Amino acid sequence: MAALGGGLVALVLGIIGIITWWGYFAKALLAAVPAMLILGGALAAYLGFEELKDKKNAPEPFDETSNLKDEINTLKEELNDLKKDKE
Repeated sequence: MAALGGGLVALVLGIIGIITWWGYFAKALLAAVPAMLILGGALAAYLGFEELKDKKNAPEPFDETSNLKDEINTLKEELNDLKKDKE
């Protein structure tokens, strides 16, 4: 209950503060938006570059199912031959 009361008081004081100091708030917003765009753009470019680098260095996907199937069939034949020899 105290958090609700404190949150409501902070909300009211914040609204009063923005109305009272609107000029300062607008200037801070004008200064912060370009800086956030620059930092966000730099972060996105860096992450995109890292993703490209990771894709370039990634090993080829493991797709040897046909080779594995051939090997399994060969082993099955050898096993059947061994069973026949044992009989």
